[in-house]
Amino acid sequence: MAESILRNKRLLAVDDEPDILETLKEHLEDIEGLVLDQALNYETGYHLIRSWTYDIVILDIMGVRGFDLLNAAVALGFPAVMLTAHALTPEALRKSVELGARAFLPKEKMSDIVSFLEDVLTTNHQKGWLRVFDRLGGFFSRAFGPEWQKNEKAFWDDVVSGKYSPEPVILKK
Repeated sequence: MAESILRNKRLLAVDDEPDILETLKEHLEDIEGLVLDQALNYETGYHLIRSWTYDIVILDIMGVRGFDLLNAAVALGFPAVMLTAHALTPEALRKSVELGARAFLPKEKMSDIVSFLEDVLTTNHQKGWLRVFDRLGGFFSRAFGPEWQKNEKAFWDDVVSGKYSPEPVILKK
């Protein structure tokens, strides 16, 4: 394996499915020096986010209050990637973009996680979303329907063109 920019990085993954965390660990285990902290619930994930400095935080949406954790990660300046199966919707994708996530990856594409994480570390927010849509635009159209962007065309045009620059939204309880 060629040397990865993920070498010697510290990542946090929060998902309520142990098998997903194990699969993620398997995809990352050959990267020299990479530390992968894991949490199975919101409370542990939040504690870890507040306790360590992370190069990337990987968050499930459902089951672990992923958007709340995204808000905490972004507030601390940690790049975050949303990894989801059950929340694979245009609304969850948009909310992820608006709250400052750097990528949105369906769990069924987890075999590509290393390249997505490398992109997060090597591209800025706008270019990162361009890469996501270059890789997954067809997947999103198949999953959401061919006209899924139609109702919010201006927003998605800005995201896909790299013009969208989010001002982080702070979630309120």
